[in-house]
Amino acid sequence: FHVPSLEELAGVLQKGLKENFADAQVSVVDCPDLTKEPFNFPAKGICGKPRIADVGGVPYLIPLAQKEKVYDLNKVAKDIELPGAFILGAGAVSSRVLGINAELIPIVQTKSEKKPAVNGSYVAQINPADKGCLLEKYSSKYTDCEFGLLANLYASEGQPGKVIEVKANGRTGELNFVSCLRQTLEKHYGEKPVGMGGTFIIQKGKAKIHIMPPEFSACPLNTDEDVNNWLKFFEMKAPLICQPVIVSRDPGFDLRVEHTHCFSHHGEGGHYHQDTSPDSVQYLGYFQPAELLFRIDRPQETHLVGRD
Repeated sequence: FHVPSLEELAGVLQKGLKENFADAQVSVVDCPDLTKEPFNFPAKGICGKPRIADVGGVPYLIPLAQKEKVYDLNKVAKDIELPGAFILGAGAVSSRVLGINAELIPIVQTKSEKKPAVNGSYVAQINPADKGCLLEKYSSKYTDCEFGLLANLYASEGQPGKVIEVKANGRTGELNFVSCLRQTLEKHYGEKPVGMGGTFIIQKGKAKIHIMPPEFSACPLNTDEDVNNWLKFFEMKAPLICQPVIVSRDPGFDLRVEHTHCFSHHGEGGHYHQDTSPDSVQYLGYFQPAELLFRIDRPQETHLVGRD
């Protein structure tokens, strides 16, 4: 990755956000203590050897799910040369463990020689009772750190340090918050890929979120329309705590260039698409540019369906 200074990044992002939001302020600050509300993460920060891993991919989910594709976050941490890494991001659950398909919101301090893993992840699934969202803490039912099919992960030592704070209110453009950040980076840095991860809160407003159904599709999902008809969409309310993984452009590794999952303390969560209340929406985020990119178990046969 090309790694700009935090000051330079802050300037670039502020300029881009101002084209899409009524009000945008980007500055370099000390990372807030993420073990505190509303995050309650198992690590204090997102600093220290920051890196991004793109594991598996959408082609393992569609057109038809390859359920044997199962991974472990503790092993990923070793594969990216950062055992004990603090990992945030977006992925799918291991259907081998859960017996169903669901959205995984990974928040894991992986195991090191000294300490066992601390799994603070959430699972968002379709509630069998009322077909609404059922959001649960992963550790309330399971003890592993598995996931399945695909994940986009931001990993670091979980240390405090300087980060980029992004505040954006009142969306005036078409782009969602994450796409605006990514496209701003792509426009400015061009051929040089810049990776970024962290966390942001939708503090006010509502958002369009999807959750995959518990059953994998029996018929092949061959188009984006097929995928959207299969997914379940909801409007969910703030505050939503979101974990984005962003790469400004794919340098030819078949990456998913942006992927964001979110959870809340009011029982809602899933895959973030866009806020649905542009006038009142408020975003507050903390980001760090990644130094390294790891592509793990890249699908041999690929396509661009379902990358949204």
